[in-house]
Amino acid sequence: MSELPSTRRHPGRHGAGAVLLTLGGLSAAFGVASCCALPLILTTMGVSAAWLGGVALLAAPRRLLLLAAAGVCFAGAAFLLWRRRRAVACAPGAICDRPAIRGMTVIGLIAGLLLLFVGWAYA
Repeated sequence: MSELPSTRRHPGRHGAGAVLLTLGGLSAAFGVASCCALPLILTTMGVSAAWLGGVALLAAPRRLLLLAAAGVCFAGAAFLLWRRRRAVACAPGAICDRPAIRGMTVIGLIAGLLLLFVGWAYA
């Protein structure tokens, strides 16, 4: 019996790398910005930021590690999105085949980069 290609065995998982890297980068950038920049931005907008105190206590000692992890995740996600855009076709039924998912990934990537920048600049 012949072995099926991986895209046929798991069609929904193919192309999920950029989405997962973007989510990982967003969570790391959130940790970086939770101590200084995010409370300042949220308070300026009129939203209570007291709940960020616990997150900031956990994330502050690991700030450099979170900065590096977010940078690597965002660079990897951007590369995967660029590679998918340059590809002639995406496998039918794959995550990269859906324009809404691709658009949300790009928006998440941009928002995460902005969050990472303000977290780095205000600390």
